[in-house]
Amino acid sequence: MTAPPKSPTAAAPVGRPDEGWLAKQAAEAIVDPEREIVDPHHHLWDRRGHRYLLPELLADTGSGHRVTTTVFVDCMAFYRADGPPELKPIGETEFANGVAAMAASGGYGETRACAGIVSYADLTRGAAVQAVLEAHLRAGGGRFKGIRHAGGWDSSPEIRNSHTNPPPGLYADAAFREGFAQLAPLGLSFEAWQFHPQLPEVTALARAFPQTAIVLNHLGGPLGVGPYAGRGAEVFAQWRHDLAELARCDNVVCKLGGLGMTIGPFGYHQRAVPPTSQQLADDWRPWVEHGVEHFGAARCMFESNFPVDKMSTGYAVLWNAFKRLAAGAGDAEKTALFAGTARRVYRL
Repeated sequence: MTAPPKSPTAAAPVGRPDEGWLAKQAAEAIVDPEREIVDPHHHLWDRRGHRYLLPELLADTGSGHRVTTTVFVDCMAFYRADGPPELKPIGETEFANGVAAMAASGGYGETRACAGIVSYADLTRGAAVQAVLEAHLRAGGGRFKGIRHAGGWDSSPEIRNSHTNPPPGLYADAAFREGFAQLAPLGLSFEAWQFHPQLPEVTALARAFPQTAIVLNHLGGPLGVGPYAGRGAEVFAQWRHDLAELARCDNVVCKLGGLGMTIGPFGYHQRAVPPTSQQLADDWRPWVEHGVEHFGAARCMFESNFPVDKMSTGYAVLWNAFKRLAAGAGDAEKTALFAGTARRVYRL
């Protein structure tokens, strides 16, 4: 560890989507409407005046595409107010499992929301985190699949670090790795969320634990703000090299998405009107195709990252963009990218 973590107050909150601005997005016919989609990455919360719970999720998943299943991913939602600090995140799994039970009743349509659950546990607790993981498993009712302990850190004060307020070099920390070692024996996967300069840290972690399944979030987190603004070619070149090296680790799969985040390279939220799906596909093609080229369709999955990426586009347009990007793929590859990889990785 070479520097202390930033104060949580230095991290700006994720913004609330501007529904008036999103309403300016041109309506589009749904591309390939019968294609099954498993959305492997979304959040639910009720905070800072922004509510995104089951009704809001279903309004998005029901906007034209055939989304049959979703995976909930940690966002510090509904932690327990009381009890030991290390067990407070169990509340998020309890909450998501309750939402999943509601969806599984069939009373809300075809979509089985939160069929997979990824929550948080502080892996820097070392071997002691095993008890926390077992508590998540009990609370998840068979739906709990893994842990995300986000490591996104940058020295620039202009970069909003991960919600877990990590120190630099988290994934190399000895205590973290001792906790990380508890995942595979319990059949749990790990979600890696960090920024693109930190991709070599994920590669080192994957090589140290080849038996642990690692899911790379958001194409490795390319940045486009702060000191990275206006340096798109340089960022892409570094990202391209480091992602290809990570893809050599067979235990890593890649989520294709997250490029609509406001910390990313594109800044759609600053435009007068939201982009079309064709514009998104054109912008994202070099990134997505590079990911698929090196990981292969069987180790890639498209993700919505909603409501975070809702800062840049609506749900129907987002999946139209993904379908445009996959238009040249064979049917087996499309099945993997849109549903198959997620079903296998999350054991849905």
